[in-house]
Amino acid sequence: MLHSHLPWLANHGRWPVGEEWLYQSWASSYLPVFEVLRGLAADGYRDQMSLGITPVLAAQLDDPHCLSSMYEWLADWQLRSMEAAVSRDADRRELGHREYRSSAHAIGEFETHWQHGGSPQIRSLIDSGVIELLGGPLAHPFQPLLDPRLRRFSLREGLADAHSRWRYDPAGIWAPECAFTPGMEREYAAAGVRHFMVDGPSLHGDTALGRPVGDTDVVAFGRDLSVSYRVWSPKSGYPGHAAYRDFHTYDHETGLKPSRVTGRNVPSDQKKPYDPSRVAAVLDKHVDDFVGHVRERLIAESRRIGRPALVVAAFDTELFGHWWHEGPMWLNKVLRRLPEVGVQVGTLAGARRDGYVGEPVDLPASSWGSGKDWRVWNGPQVQHLVQLNAEVVETALDTVDKRLAGAQTRDRVADQIVRETLMTVQSDWPFMVSKDTA
Repeated sequence: MLHSHLPWLANHGRWPVGEEWLYQSWASSYLPVFEVLRGLAADGYRDQMSLGITPVLAAQLDDPHCLSSMYEWLADWQLRSMEAAVSRDADRRELGHREYRSSAHAIGEFETHWQHGGSPQIRSLIDSGVIELLGGPLAHPFQPLLDPRLRRFSLREGLADAHSRWRYDPAGIWAPECAFTPGMEREYAAAGVRHFMVDGPSLHGDTALGRPVGDTDVVAFGRDLSVSYRVWSPKSGYPGHAAYRDFHTYDHETGLKPSRVTGRNVPSDQKKPYDPSRVAAVLDKHVDDFVGHVRERLIAESRRIGRPALVVAAFDTELFGHWWHEGPMWLNKVLRRLPEVGVQVGTLAGARRDGYVGEPVDLPASSWGSGKDWRVWNGPQVQHLVQLNAEVVETALDTVDKRLAGAQTRDRVADQIVRETLMTVQSDWPFMVSKDTA
């Protein structure tokens, strides 16, 4: 299960967290991950993953400004690589040659597959049967803290956005931040959502089956932390291995990333040059470790519950390539290796269809953030944002009601009020404050 999301970044500056964030993720994650999925589809693989694309990201992948700017960004990447390739420094020359090859490949991918936007790519993956596409609310709000009226509107219109872009109606969603409050299951049912994601602790760690929520037939699937943290743990996850490329260290003359992780506590200026020849053996080791752990987990969980169990390994798409340079290669190898050891790979929709569903459960208020509660989005550090968001939403809805009273046509001012309100209450802003990431 992969969840693809970025907040709206177009026309909000470049470095460090404006449009640059979009183009880095596009070049490093979306291009190679989609290439992996196309390769799997071409080789006859089906039902390989549930792939979430948030409406706010889909809009940027289709936006003419973002498309032309992405092309410019790729060309700039290639120019920076050429500058490095003629450096007097041997390590920088090697970096330049390596990055030139990577940028040339990315430009070829973009020119061949992406020049008309992301929607044709996403639609082709849907048609190939290699993915189940998951939708979501319009602008990734933290739903439990949202006025129920705006929450229902955001979900309904987010699903409508998927239909308008891809002529496809998602049966499932990745709920933003896996956030839940009791009663939302009925809103999901009313909107036509049949399954959604929560974090494992929401189901008390019992993630071996999906669970209908309350008195509805809406199924919650829980992320298996035992498996997912094999990759994602900041302390012991695979991306932190010394041989992999370091995400945080830049060569500031070229903006390229020259170093390997080297060690967890090694300062950036002491990290050693990245050496691709070190990667293959480490990558194969991590593929085998993950595949073996998934198989053992499935066997143990099936024995525990007395019936075939499932394991949901869930990650942000941007982990693969953007944060973890070698991630797309790892993903490709894992998906091809799992069937070889007897593991059936599938989607959430396929799990539901094939009966991997247990008894109903009453879900608590929860998220996948720190503490598995809401503290990241409503804790002491962001109370000013919680209050501000409530005031913005109340003012916006009151104003829209007044403007639309008796109106017979669409009102562009009302549209813009709602649009900017949704952008304001995105979950990303309090997350960035709580985590001190900007």
